[in-house]
Amino acid sequence: MAFIVLLLILVVVVLGIVGLYNRLVSLRVRSENAWSDIDVQLKRRADLVPNLVSTVKGYANHERETLDAVTQARTRAVSAQNGTPAQRAQAEGELTNALHGLTVAVEAYPQLQSSANFRDLQQQLAIIEDAVQNARRYYNAVVRDFNTAISTVPSNLIAGPLNYKELEFFQADAADRELPKVAF
Repeated sequence: MAFIVLLLILVVVVLGIVGLYNRLVSLRVRSENAWSDIDVQLKRRADLVPNLVSTVKGYANHERETLDAVTQARTRAVSAQNGTPAQRAQAEGELTNALHGLTVAVEAYPQLQSSANFRDLQQQLAIIEDAVQNARRYYNAVVRDFNTAISTVPSNLIAGPLNYKELEFFQADAADRELPKVAF
């Protein structure tokens, strides 16, 4: 009888460990998938930027400095694709700021704003920006869940020996959090 009770306790403990391990693996895979979603959206945005810049160039040749800033920021964002989430967030933040500068510069060109091609590109960019924000929110939620799981008892007893490390959040830098300046 004592043997059966001991065996049942051992089975429950093993099943608990397996369940915790599977939860950690599931969260890690979800975080990798969420990071991939961010990567896809950022690539879509990076691919759209050259079309946007070339369209604006046709109308606003003397806005060269703004266009160069967007192009350089895009180059840095593309080259940061294999970096950490913090490095990637910084490069993407620079691109976001450069694109905001481009949007402000474009406001001086009513004929450009009325261009169907430009409006289409601007609409695509807005859709992609929304998708990036949604992907970032989802990734950060999964990272939060993963980091919580590996830090709390009893799953930390499994995460520690398996060398699970906390994941980085994909955070906006300080410049992205600032409100845009509007001058009349």
